[in-house]
Amino acid sequence: MKATVKRLAVIALGLALGACGSSSDSDDSSAFSTQEALGESLFNDTSLSFNRTQACSSCHDSAKAFTDSNLDDEGNTVAVSLGDDGVSTGDRNAPTATYATLTPEFQNGTRTRFNSQQSDYSGWIGGQFHDGRASTLADQAGGPFLNEIEMGMPNKASVIERILENDQYVEAFERLFGSDVFDDTDTAYTALTEAIAAFESTDEFMPFDSKYDRSLLDEDDPDYYDYGVISKVASGRTLFFSQQFTNCATCHQLKRQGSANETFTGYEYHNIGVPVNSAVRTANGLGTDYVDTGLQTNNEAVTDASEMGKFKVPTLRNVAITAPYMHNGVFQDLATVVKFYDHWMTGSSHTINPETGIEWADPEVTDTISLTELQDGALITDTRVEQLVCFMMTLTDARYESLISDEDWENCEAE
Repeated sequence: MKATVKRLAVIALGLALGACGSSSDSDDSSAFSTQEALGESLFNDTSLSFNRTQACSSCHDSAKAFTDSNLDDEGNTVAVSLGDDGVSTGDRNAPTATYATLTPEFQNGTRTRFNSQQSDYSGWIGGQFHDGRASTLADQAGGPFLNEIEMGMPNKASVIERILENDQYVEAFERLFGSDVFDDTDTAYTALTEAIAAFESTDEFMPFDSKYDRSLLDEDDPDYYDYGVISKVASGRTLFFSQQFTNCATCHQLKRQGSANETFTGYEYHNIGVPVNSAVRTANGLGTDYVDTGLQTNNEAVTDASEMGKFKVPTLRNVAITAPYMHNGVFQDLATVVKFYDHWMTGSSHTINPETGIEWADPEVTDTISLTELQDGALITDTRVEQLVCFMMTLTDARYESLISDEDWENCEAE
């Protein structure tokens, strides 16, 4: 049955239910004048989940760089998000939605590496989610609604029925996407995802106003940020872009050094030997035999065994305030992540996971680890770990800088 046949009945029965962020009590029939405004309301609308408890923003909180801000019993940010049913959990950490719109579509190609001793990259690039299975941001936006352990809606039609409960949504969809948008469920669902993607493509998600960005301005600009000649942040910046001392830029630099709008990821795919998050596996019930094969499960084009266990290199934008880390949230501290990278180097002093007090756990997938990239550069001392963390702090958007303590900033701004 076409959505238009159902529409009047659904509206009559469901108007009282309303929608989060888009109250049907208003007399304003043009509440959403643009796709971006409509998308913002949809992004925050809990009525679009099966039990009406979860929205996109439930796992992508604008107050925490659009990552999950919920805490576990120990007061740490949850490694994986809780589903709409209040019980289900997934196996991967919710990535930041900031700067996601700049991710290239999923493709097999090459890219130039800067400040790296390694050859240019050739392989899979881009796409949304940790495994790139959604080619575009709009494709990604349509996924969580229909995921049984996320928002739990049974099909696209059921999502559109929830849209039709709200007269302001109906008016906006028909005005922005055409009067016949509800004649076909797939067309309406595509409009839904495009509106959310439009919102996620606004400046709110990619302001490029961190201390690092401000350091690229003219010194006479009132927003200019000076790293200082002698500071941990200045030393960390030098280390990060060094070909001699670190391998950071190999995978986390997209453009020539000093370019504006650097996203600090080349969108490559690598297996860096991340261990299983045992606590997550216990909670989600997948068991000890389950293996997250990452990129290999993306689609039929990437089933080769050489792609097993690879995940997309994430942006370092806002990394200092978006713990926990890695695709499964296995590490809580950014310094731990740097030490984990260093432990792959021969002679590394970082043989113990500082969060567990024991040796690093074995990689989940062992055969495809990117040792060429991981073993490039020099050993990293504890002093250099601190310097690199201080530099990464300066990649925090201005609106989130207050989430880092004054004490931490002051510690970093002096050597």
